[in-house]
Amino acid sequence: MSTAIKQPHQKELFGHPVGLYVLFFTEMWERFSYYGMRAILTLYMVAKTTDSNAGLGWDNGRALALYGWYTMLVYVASIPGGIIADKILGQKKSVMIGGWLLVAGHGILSIEQEWAFYTGLLLIVLGVGMLKPNISTMVGGLYKQGDIRRDKGFSIFYIGINIGAAAASLIVGIVAAEYGWHTGFGLAAIGMVLGQLVYLAGQKYVKHVGNAPSKEIDQKDSVSIGVIFQRMFSTTKTLVVFSLLVIISVVIPQLFMDNEILNYTIFFVFLSLVVGFMITVFDDLDNRIDKDRFVVLLLSFLIVIVFWGAFEQAGGLMNIYTEQKTDRIIAGWVVPAAIMQSFNPIYIIIFGIPVASFWAWWKNRKKESSSIFKMATGVIIMGLGFIFMVGASLQYEELGKSALYWLALAYLFHTLGELCASPVALSFITKLAPVRYGALMMGVYFAATGLGNKVAGIIGEGASEAGELTIFTGITIFCVVFGILVILMLKPLKRLTHGAEDNEHEMLETEKYELADPDINN
Repeated sequence: MSTAIKQPHQKELFGHPVGLYVLFFTEMWERFSYYGMRAILTLYMVAKTTDSNAGLGWDNGRALALYGWYTMLVYVASIPGGIIADKILGQKKSVMIGGWLLVAGHGILSIEQEWAFYTGLLLIVLGVGMLKPNISTMVGGLYKQGDIRRDKGFSIFYIGINIGAAAASLIVGIVAAEYGWHTGFGLAAIGMVLGQLVYLAGQKYVKHVGNAPSKEIDQKDSVSIGVIFQRMFSTTKTLVVFSLLVIISVVIPQLFMDNEILNYTIFFVFLSLVVGFMITVFDDLDNRIDKDRFVVLLLSFLIVIVFWGAFEQAGGLMNIYTEQKTDRIIAGWVVPAAIMQSFNPIYIIIFGIPVASFWAWWKNRKKESSSIFKMATGVIIMGLGFIFMVGASLQYEELGKSALYWLALAYLFHTLGELCASPVALSFITKLAPVRYGALMMGVYFAATGLGNKVAGIIGEGASEAGELTIFTGITIFCVVFGILVILMLKPLKRLTHGAEDNEHEMLETEKYELADPDINN
């Protein structure tokens, strides 16, 4: 038995690498800043300019449209963020840069000027794009391939996200209601500064993950982005597909949309570029196993889009519904609507570990527990949560107000669905993604999440004409049916993973635990 003293990056705490907790607290404060701002963003936009706590005075449709674009871009920016990390900076440095961009963005939002509103949102988009996919990739890099602790590690990490989100919804929500929207935005900036300080202090515990790719490794095992784009535009198949998609992207907005034609044209052209890029990456993979797993990843991204398209009604339509149609008076106090956003993260803190432990127990009993199954189950459970919003809508139509308990129950089911689907999806990508495209695939995951956010905005806008009752009923039916269809396709999808999730077992730390940098001890 070796008596060598472990280096900081080799140490464990509560059965997991210490680096997990560094990333845990970094992400906790980053999410405090993001969700604090998110909780009050749509409320700020729809607040009347004549109110004592004046907002922008926008109508619901316009506010939800911008909310959809903003939350989509926050996650779509993860694609270039992942590429920059994979090919140039490494995940560790990219997280650092993203953090400082977020500090600047949230700080500028606290300025009461129109230019500051749009500039702050832009900086937040860029900052999240650099930080979000790469810090998640670093979490996956803390564990060896096949280590069953990886899923639990992501669940612990996910709880860190939601401690920050819960605190933000409560604290920023109350501060914004009492002292003004821009004070709330400023408080979010302070949270991001604390996150950066944690990350700086914990660098020695993550020195073996997320380092910049060496030229030697890059030349041997990777393909430059420039080469991939060159192949995309020089390969007949990809060029034809891309050209057709671009034509469709230009024609559809002109024929079927009355406003935001330019925005949607640019958006569809961008998606066409992403599709072409994904086809080129697929062709670049040099063996059938990687190709099959890549296909499963792309299919899992569709599940992600559906899930978040429904789930993200929370920050948009459900948030405005809480403000305008819910009885929020408790013991004479009008509860700020933003505080209701804390239901979801608080439930995650309570149920995160039990749900992860349930799936580990379920797997040990040889029951179906593949990531695809968990994600489909999550979509179904989350969809069922909208039954309570249907109940709230019916009560509003009858009484003119709906009770808070409908929201509490809806968020409970949404949370249980999220705990089944989202942390597992993050872990699933680190299991299946080709090594040289790890951060990029994480970026595509968050881009799919962003597309789901835009879908959520579009659905929310539809409530202005169709009504909340129709929207909530439609979401319930679609999610349940979609989840069942995925489960019916489970066997062929599992075959395409080529046993990536088979033979997982708990792997304890050893003194030679070096994942990302073979020269870490030099």
